[in-house]
Amino acid sequence: MPILVEMGWGGVVQMPWSITWSDITSRVDMVQGVTISRGASDELSETQPGTCTMTLDNQDGWLTPGNPDSRYAPWVRRNAPIRVSALYYPTRTGAAPYPLAMLCDEFDDQRMNSTLWTSAGGATETAEGRLRLPATAGVTARYTSLRQWTLAGSQVAVKLVAVPAAGGSSSAYTSLSLVSVTSGTRLRWYFNAVTRDLRAVSDVGGSDGSPVILPYKPIEHAWLRIRETAGTVYWETSSDGWDWVIRRSLSTPAWIGTDQTVVELASSRTGGTPGYAEWDYLGAQVRPRFWGVVGEWPVSWSGLQSSVSISATDLFKWLNKQPSMRSMLGMEVLTRDTLSGIYSWLAAYYPLSEEAGSTAAGDIAGYSNPGALAVTQVGVGGSLEFGTDGVPETGETGVTMAPASATAGQYLVADLGPQFAADASFWSPHYQIWFKTSTPDRVLLGIHDPALDWQLVFALNGSGVLTIESTDTGPPTSLVTTSTGNLANGVWHHFVFDQAHKRVYVDGVAYGGVLAVKGPLDYRTLYVGGYRGGRLFNGQIAQVAIHLATGPLGALYSQIYDAITGFSPESADWRVERLARYAGLSSVTILGSTHDPVASQGPGGSTVVSRLREVESTESGKLYAERDYYGIAYQSRDLRYNPSPADEVFTISYADTETGSIELSDDDQKLCNEVEASRPNGATQRVQAAESILAFGVYPESMTLLKTSDLSVLDAAMWRVMRYANPQPELREVPIEAYTMPNYLDILDADISSYFTVYDLPDQAPADELRVTVEGYTETIKEQSHHIQFRTSESSTDSVWVIGDPVYGILGVTSRLAY
Repeated sequence: MPILVEMGWGGVVQMPWSITWSDITSRVDMVQGVTISRGASDELSETQPGTCTMTLDNQDGWLTPGNPDSRYAPWVRRNAPIRVSALYYPTRTGAAPYPLAMLCDEFDDQRMNSTLWTSAGGATETAEGRLRLPATAGVTARYTSLRQWTLAGSQVAVKLVAVPAAGGSSSAYTSLSLVSVTSGTRLRWYFNAVTRDLRAVSDVGGSDGSPVILPYKPIEHAWLRIRETAGTVYWETSSDGWDWVIRRSLSTPAWIGTDQTVVELASSRTGGTPGYAEWDYLGAQVRPRFWGVVGEWPVSWSGLQSSVSISATDLFKWLNKQPSMRSMLGMEVLTRDTLSGIYSWLAAYYPLSEEAGSTAAGDIAGYSNPGALAVTQVGVGGSLEFGTDGVPETGETGVTMAPASATAGQYLVADLGPQFAADASFWSPHYQIWFKTSTPDRVLLGIHDPALDWQLVFALNGSGVLTIESTDTGPPTSLVTTSTGNLANGVWHHFVFDQAHKRVYVDGVAYGGVLAVKGPLDYRTLYVGGYRGGRLFNGQIAQVAIHLATGPLGALYSQIYDAITGFSPESADWRVERLARYAGLSSVTILGSTHDPVASQGPGGSTVVSRLREVESTESGKLYAERDYYGIAYQSRDLRYNPSPADEVFTISYADTETGSIELSDDDQKLCNEVEASRPNGATQRVQAAESILAFGVYPESMTLLKTSDLSVLDAAMWRVMRYANPQPELREVPIEAYTMPNYLDILDADISSYFTVYDLPDQAPADELRVTVEGYTETIKEQSHHIQFRTSESSTDSVWVIGDPVYGILGVTSRLAY
């Protein structure tokens, strides 16, 4: 079949690299086919969540949710990951020797193709459509091709579906070999079942003195390829048949250019328990079409025949279901940890944003469930109020402490619990707190063990300079005075202490080197705004957090200080990556190079998708879910500037399209000749196109953009008006039966913002050819059919002025000022 459908049973979409994929292609009803929709209706609309629908055979009941007898149980459930790829098999043409890329076999007819292979040792093609090679003692099962292929300038790719177990044998293997006419000379991918490794081998005289040996990983090494190009042979692996990783390279052996090659798939063992290897999709060229999750598994019957008609959606459905986010500062605390070299996690987090009248503050880290920070009275008088002003640009409140004296008032105390105490003794704590005060000689935060042997106190001295008191034998005896200067100056400060490096950071700046601070043991009782009944803080405190890490990460956490401005200004690409991190996305593809600074999105209350869309609309960019992986892509507006023939993915004659559905549109759907635009805390400005208003009347729009200057707002408004004051006629739908086209793979490579040209248009068209930009598409893949309905826009809309250029050098005619 021209398709590959795989389910990630039991997989977690947030960890796509860990998903083991199961092939369910044989279940797909290819009469109805698989339908996928992706992208937007036009360039002015937001991309919509992509969808994929298909009907699957369920005669064995394995796709029935809750069926304990299913091979897939208990993972037939909502939100199961799914991915769909189109497969292309090159046709063998001409005379031998043929390029190896033309050696193709789906192994799906349960019989050997005698024009391609000879077989031995019980090699068979299974009902599931795979080549099965028994691994039996003393017998080599193999499929061996005729000697009529050449690797020069070509490749061979295949999926390794199953590998044999060692089974008590001293030797067991399966391999893909390209064999020369000289005995013992060959290129191989070789799996050793005893050592569980995968080897990239170039044998001469039956051996290779320096093979590349990889610990076998079924997910990463699902597909194997040997490729030759420009004098180099490459051994490559892939998890999906699309994204390849080079594992070995070697100067092309001379025999590759002279010998006709035999291809052999083989498996055997010397003893032990029999097993088998399975291979599939030999020669398939893979093009990913969809990556998402299945929403439900509705089982239906027609008589006694059972099927499941599923509908899947891409990443944006999952993103749209995420709860409203906290402020950018809060999200930084929640997500600014790392698995790269240094492992860390958020052990306790008290935003202190409870409502007025609250008597305690809760932890939202959710790791070791420490106790709440409870309001605690010391002496008589003083106050502690929740719900007061917090850190700027957060929209979140904090705590205001007003003691009667340094020893009379209220502060916060929490029992962090035994889990935290155990972890903090083994890992390195990192503390952070935000504060504002005009009163020196007070404590910000303190912590100690139950026996009061190990204590740590962060305070301001009489000059407002940060000090650290610590001990490992009783009352704090070690005092370190830092060089922070006066922090009791009535403004908000961000303090971080890195226990691993014993280093202090204030407002994103490191002060001093390694400090003489005692290490932690059994820390459990936490104080905020005072310590053990004294030095009560007078001012405001917010956002108290403790991270645990395997190494020094103070520099990383110190960067959170920039949240005080909502990270304004930062470029749009950085903002997209930051917001994606908040959503737990590890894969963000940034395309294009024009990324203007964007303003703060500091306060909480909105979803990650709405924030990403704000950046997208502010920058006239494009945001969409990837079709080959769990991730998003963001395109800047300049990606579409001035397309040239070299930028086109393909061209197609009008006669080769589905001509019954093509229509040239010329209406006022996109017309805009007046824009009123503004930005937060900026001017409101109006831009008009007088000639357009005279001709068509007023077509107004309003825009609120996250720009950092009024000039940028004006530029964006002018860009909108210049492009659409008088839209040109355009092809908005281009249907193509792609499967029959010689440039089938080029057509499949077309994605959002790709270009193609329709030429040899009818005489009634305004031009012989029109170049269009892809905004989205709907495709249906069936047996021997792949129909794609492209939704397109006029590419010249994004033409910008280039001085002296023969095409784009006529300002106001062929181009406009760039934004």
